[in-house]
Amino acid sequence: MTADLSQIVKAYDVRGVVPDQWDEALARLFGAAFADVTAAAAIVVGHDMRPSSPGLSRAFAHGAADRGVDVVEIGLCSTDQLYYASGALNLPGAMFTASHNPARYNGIKMCRAGAAPVGQDTGLTRIRELVEHWLAEGAPEPAARPGTLSAGETLEDYGAYLRSLVDLSAIRPLKVVVDAGNGMGGHTVPSVFAGLPLTLVPMYFELDGTFPNHEANPLDPANLVDLRKRVPAEGADLGLAFDGDADRCFVVDENGDPVSPSAITALVAARELARNGGKGTVIHNLITSRAVPEVVRQHGGTPVRTRVGHSFIKAEMARTGAIFGGEHSAHYYFKDFWNADTGMLAALHVLAALGGQDGPLSALVAQYDRYQGSGEINSTVDDQAARLAAVRAAYQDRADVTLDDLDGLTVAAADWWFNVRPSNTEPLLRLNAEAKDEATMAKIRDEALAIIRG
Repeated sequence: MTADLSQIVKAYDVRGVVPDQWDEALARLFGAAFADVTAAAAIVVGHDMRPSSPGLSRAFAHGAADRGVDVVEIGLCSTDQLYYASGALNLPGAMFTASHNPARYNGIKMCRAGAAPVGQDTGLTRIRELVEHWLAEGAPEPAARPGTLSAGETLEDYGAYLRSLVDLSAIRPLKVVVDAGNGMGGHTVPSVFAGLPLTLVPMYFELDGTFPNHEANPLDPANLVDLRKRVPAEGADLGLAFDGDADRCFVVDENGDPVSPSAITALVAARELARNGGKGTVIHNLITSRAVPEVVRQHGGTPVRTRVGHSFIKAEMARTGAIFGGEHSAHYYFKDFWNADTGMLAALHVLAALGGQDGPLSALVAQYDRYQGSGEINSTVDDQAARLAAVRAAYQDRADVTLDDLDGLTVAAADWWFNVRPSNTEPLLRLNAEAKDEATMAKIRDEALAIIRG
């Protein structure tokens, strides 16, 4: 096929519409290129529940086998289950998923052995170059000894491994509603929660890559509506929502109110620091709440602030030897999980924390939810650089604020801060603001928006 790889090879993964932008023939070339770039004797491949995933995954496996690489196919899995397989088997891996994107999309998330990420600077650019070359010149010659394809099973071991990282031995019985959004959480949750004193109320556990009930993107409040109603209706202790490939987890308290991912980051950070003797580095991106570094310091740890994006988090995790990292988008990274992200492990921490005491979740997380945040507000602008410069000009001479350029522009004062950063793919500026109280936050938010929108 003819294909414009610039449209589907992103910074961290491959993603596009099937079959318009890519198909099984192209997936086979990606498999061959992945084999060449990783130079591995064997790889592991898995896929989500999208209708196109089994065919794309098998084509990729055949492409790698054409280059003499043995392929372990683990079939249906979540993204963090694929990372587990890559870590436990010490093999490079490829996961076929488009996460929370609509049904017509699919993609590939790739990693090296031990779940080390493959992105533009760590192999993805070379993979793209090889595929483009073969599209122009013809597929490479098969290896003298083609690789083998074999089936692997990792679900039970994945669940057992996650449970081994959290002390769940003393938790009280809990009732938990889980909205899997017809994604891979419906496949993994029963295995991960096996043997725990939980009454599980499943919502949309049927694997269906057409997403008949709602998009599998809990970051959009519209997709939490059903869960927020169901938790109090069931008299449940909490609710959990997973995205399509089940690597992100969102939490709802007993009243049906969402718990901010920053509060979850702080809660898990405190627990991971306790597990590590009150010492360790915790990574957080610059638009998580100020509560996160405060809690980390209070529990003896060292907070490290990074740019937004999993490649930056994972790089800092490796550089600093951090024990944990969290993002505002509900990605949670663990040293004991090969520095990879797993919302399921974060969910187990929440269950352990809640089940280890008698109060409700709303009271438990209140200590970690100290400020008022705006959430992310997007503004379409004609000139990102000019509008960002206008924001800088408005604040740079004020004695009561500091400015930094780690990721866009952050303006910070004693009791508030905001960050404005440009989208890499759209003509947008993204604003996040936080303050000690709602009135201050609203004032700062509206001031910044007035400048951004001119």
